[in-house]
Order: sequence, then C-alpha cells, then structure tokens
Amino acid sequence: MLLELAPQLMEIARAAGAAIMAVPQATTGVTHKTDHSPLTEADTAAHHCIASRLAALTPGIPVVSEEYESSWTYRQPLGMHWLLDPLDGTKEFLAGSSEFTVNIALIRDSAPVLGVVFAPDLDLMYWGGPELGAFRISLNGKVSSTIRVTPHGSRGPICRVVASKSHLDEETCHFIQHLGLIELMQVGSSLKFCRLAEGAADIYPRLGPTCEWDTAAAQAVLEGAGGVVVDLNGTHLRYGKTDIHNPPFVAASSLCAVPYA
Repeated sequence: MLLELAPQLMEIARAAGAAIMAVPQATTGVTHKTDHSPLTEADTAAHHCIASRLAALTPGIPVVSEEYESSWTYRQPLGMHWLLDPLDGTKEFLAGSSEFTVNIALIRDSAPVLGVVFAPDLDLMYWGGPELGAFRISLNGKVSSTIRVTPHGSRGPICRVVASKSHLDEETCHFIQHLGLIELMQVGSSLKFCRLAEGAADIYPRLGPTCEWDTAAAQAVLEGAGGVVVDLNGTHLRYGKTDIHNPPFVAASSLCAVPYA
C-alpha cells in the first residue's frame, strides 16, 4: 500500500507546490493565528489542494491539517490518519527564501510510516519511510537517488549540527554548546531533517516548541534513511497524542549520536 501511495503523494505535493508558487512571496494578505504564527494565502491554497486530493485518494483515512483546526480531532494514537503541514517555513516564504516545504505524512498507530517533503522553489522532493528507505528526486522528477545518513563517528571529531533559521532558541543553543567541536548550518523548514537524511549533517536538536505536523513527514524520511528522531530520554517521537505539541527532541544519524539518550 505504501509504495502504491508514494507516487500519488508526490504528485499531490507538486500540485500544492504550484499553488504556493502562484502566490507572491510578499506580506500582502498575511493574517496571524492564535499562536501568533503567520498565515498566508499560500498556506490556505496548499491546504485545500492537498486535503481535497487526499480525501478523494483515500476516503477512509482522515486528513489532519495544521490549517484546519476542526480536523485535529482525528488525531488518534491508533489507526491511520494523514498529517499535513501544507506550507512549512512560512516565515522563510515571506522573507523570499527558497527554504519552505510541503509536508505530507501518513501516520499509523502513532508512527509516521510514509512521508513526502517537497521544496517547490528548489525543485527537491524527499520521500520515504522506515519500511521503504529514503529517496531524493530533483530536476522535475528526472533524477532519483537513494539517500542514507552518514554513519556515526565516520567523519572524525567535528559534529555537523543543523539548526533552525527562524526559531533558534536559548535552550537549543545551550544544548549545541555542549556538543564539542561543531560545524553549524542554519536551514529553514523540514529541510533540516532532509540534510541529515542525505548525509549532509549529523544532528538536529530542537528544544523549542514544535507541533506534530512540523516533524511527521520529515521524520518518516529520516528514519527511512537510517536516522532517528527521539525525545531527550531516547524515546521515538510519537503522534496522535492528546497534546499536539512535540516534546523537546533530537534528530540524528543514529541513537549513538544523541547525547544523554
């Protein structure tokens, strides 16, 4: 089922990316949600594009979207649901950056089993899952390659750390300071996970607030590439919780790369 769904999900992600790119990257029409995060016409357009197509593709699987609060009730620890972040990295989008993504995940019994992350302005598609492996597709779908994390410890003492461009909080900075010799790169949206999945980074700590839709699709890709996403006790990040917020977490090339886990 997962392999059959993947090509169709990628088509849906591309359609949502086209809907986003049709909206000017400007502050015109921006409103703010109750958590003060920005909401643009592009967020809404991508949501409607994905939600309608998923409802037609899998009518028996509920669709949960960041942009449709009434759907959040379908988040359950057992069974299946789709989990969407139609435009991840809205701040990057408004700033004119290319580092924003369309995120689509399939959750089964609290775990992401299939994820698609598409960066429309970069023409980069990542997809995969723990049972599927992980893949990167570029040049309008013409070039596909298997991706894999860099084995822990294979590059010597320098740890390649990826962090948020827009949400680098004090707690995360403190965590990074205790990693020893580091090379820091700041990346927008769920592309941070993808940098790990393709072997370009080793660890991504995020101690500040995130929600389930921020991480699900990219977690599936990273786990398909051999990586992990765990809380500070070493427990894999789970979905369909009572609280939509994730605990502080660390994404890494392996559990061995996670301090204190």
